[in-house]
Amino acid sequence: MSLTGFIGLGNMGGHMARNLLKNGKKLIVYDVNKQVVDQFKSEGCEVATHPADIAAASKEIVTVLPSSPHVKAVYQGENGIFKTIQPGTLCMDSSTIDQVVTLEVAQAAALLKAEYIDAPISGGVTGAQQATLTFMVGAGNDETFARANAVLSLMGKNIVNLGAVGNGTAAKICNNMLLGIQMVAVAETMNLGMSMGLDAKALAGIINTSSGRCWSSDTYNPVPGGYAGGFGTTLMAKDLSLAQNASTNTQAPTPMGSLAHQIYRILARDPAYQAKDFGVVYQFLKKQNV
Repeated sequence: MSLTGFIGLGNMGGHMARNLLKNGKKLIVYDVNKQVVDQFKSEGCEVATHPADIAAASKEIVTVLPSSPHVKAVYQGENGIFKTIQPGTLCMDSSTIDQVVTLEVAQAAALLKAEYIDAPISGGVTGAQQATLTFMVGAGNDETFARANAVLSLMGKNIVNLGAVGNGTAAKICNNMLLGIQMVAVAETMNLGMSMGLDAKALAGIINTSSGRCWSSDTYNPVPGGYAGGFGTTLMAKDLSLAQNASTNTQAPTPMGSLAHQIYRILARDPAYQAKDFGVVYQFLKKQNV
């Protein structure tokens, strides 16, 4: 059986890789965390010393990495994928990064007679565990999408073809900007209502049966919240920075996105909040009460 390469075995990628294993894929894996790699080795995976080893062994590769610099290093670095990539290889990147980086890496892959497509994800850790993720795919053409879909559908239930390479990244950036804005707005609203004497559950019930309802109010309300694990404040700050980069590049105004970015930058720098779920913005705002 041919090998599928998988790079990035973190909170999301680890579960995604295991879903490929459950569906019969034979994996060769790489991550900077040796302990995690050893665990996958004990589960029957081959392991790589460098990303280049993955490319030498596989013609379908999934990457799930934290940010643009990580993606550039894994693909274009000294021991990166592009050092040994085989013609005809399909690289499926589920990282959330700058669109300009997506396009740059895709162009470099094409020069090596390989394909790089963007397939960022939504659905959180639970979606990764349960293989119910949404993949936003910029595959470029239907043939490449069909090939990618055969792999991605083993890890998610909603595989969306958005057309040109880079469009998946664009959709993810837009979605996460809205999510960040929503969470700040819900946290503000809950804090204000409770400060005015309203019961938290009663207020949430009104919002969720009225025009203010959104995902952050009815599914992921920050009150009371445990704020452990989940989607971290540093990741939200990073994603909102990607939206601001895109706003600058396209000259599309995002004033609310900019304000949300500034708030999450504060949280990401504060030791009291930086390791917490992004819903902790409620606690941050509550502490500002005077």
